[in-house]
Amino acid sequence: MSTTAVSPEVIRARLARHVVWLVALAVLVTVSLVRLWTGVDRMTAPGTLRMAIIGACPILLAGLGGLWAERAGVVNIGLEGQMLLGTWGAAFFAYHYGAWAGVAGAAAMGLIGGLLHAVATVTFGVDHIISGVAVNMIGLGAVGFLASMFFTDLDGGGPRKLSGYDTPPEFTVPWVSDGASSLAGKHWFVVSDLAGLVGGLTTRLSALTVLTFALVGLTAWVLWRTPFGLRLRSCGENPQAAETLGVDVYRYKYLATAISGAFAGLGGAYLAMVAASAFTAGQTGGRGYIGLASMIFGNWRPSGVLAGSLMFGYTDGIALLSGAGSIVHALLLLIAILLVAYAAVKLRRGEPVAALVIGAISLGAFVWYLAADSVDASFTGMTPYVVTLFVLAVASQRLRMPAADGKPYRRGGAG
Repeated sequence: MSTTAVSPEVIRARLARHVVWLVALAVLVTVSLVRLWTGVDRMTAPGTLRMAIIGACPILLAGLGGLWAERAGVVNIGLEGQMLLGTWGAAFFAYHYGAWAGVAGAAAMGLIGGLLHAVATVTFGVDHIISGVAVNMIGLGAVGFLASMFFTDLDGGGPRKLSGYDTPPEFTVPWVSDGASSLAGKHWFVVSDLAGLVGGLTTRLSALTVLTFALVGLTAWVLWRTPFGLRLRSCGENPQAAETLGVDVYRYKYLATAISGAFAGLGGAYLAMVAASAFTAGQTGGRGYIGLASMIFGNWRPSGVLAGSLMFGYTDGIALLSGAGSIVHALLLLIAILLVAYAAVKLRRGEPVAALVIGAISLGAFVWYLAADSVDASFTGMTPYVVTLFVLAVASQRLRMPAADGKPYRRGGAG
């Protein structure tokens, strides 16, 4: 009988997938235990998780946009400005031509912002950070100017706002939604938490939400399963070597940055059409930067961006709920437990200093949990940004960006 040898890389990949599932299961069990211990059943209620998904999607779209650009070696700090352009594009085109025209218009406006960034960085060699900051400033100023010019005289409009336009349809999955909500209401261990997630995903689900999650799978397939994706990623790892193999590095960088801007523009459409039913100038609220953080936390992988976006989106979504202080208070206990486990992993890997620092942060979260019965509403609004900084600080040691990310490239230059 002949046997086929399995390479060590394949074995490690399979083990990594099993570890991911085990970690996800452990986190689910921990969340359920914390919910039962604290009595804060709203932590995993369908309504809470629906708000979390709504909060996560614009961050996810921005993170995917950043992933496309950085896999081609272009750092796109301009995601915030491109999202802002997308909010205006969604409102303008939806008001005049319908909901899906608004989605397309938002992507087009974001794409314009991406092309502007590509011209500066790829063609003229401008520092990527400087160009990105400039795109953000241009996006903010342009949206204010365009809103004042085109929305002031419209019904429901004004110099900084617009309402009354069509939005993508919503739908509820019959029987599944009601059944999941019923199970979630029983507050059973683990089962009700999973039911809450199913209920959140099947109740008043926007078509734009479905598109967002579909784009995660599409991104993963294109970048890691197609020759186009291989060439694009080679531009972010070693553009000089890619050039010697006949890859038009400039073209791929332009395409990646344009797609990045379009994704960010879609994130703006989500904010203006799903998260809210009206356009307001400057309504991104820093979500482009949080999307960039989710990409870094996700180690420049679509699945990681999804996980990071859901985590940041949860904190963003619950900040909009009434009485969110009790949920954030319960999250302090959850964070303390998870950090203890992470400190143990660091200690096992022979990193005592990191384990000590993480353990001290865990102790601080636990003391805070014991010392207070709730968290003040003013801090609740800060939660997404605090979590962003904290997660990046904790996870920074395991990250590996594309080797040529942000580095200048000139055709025919030495490696």
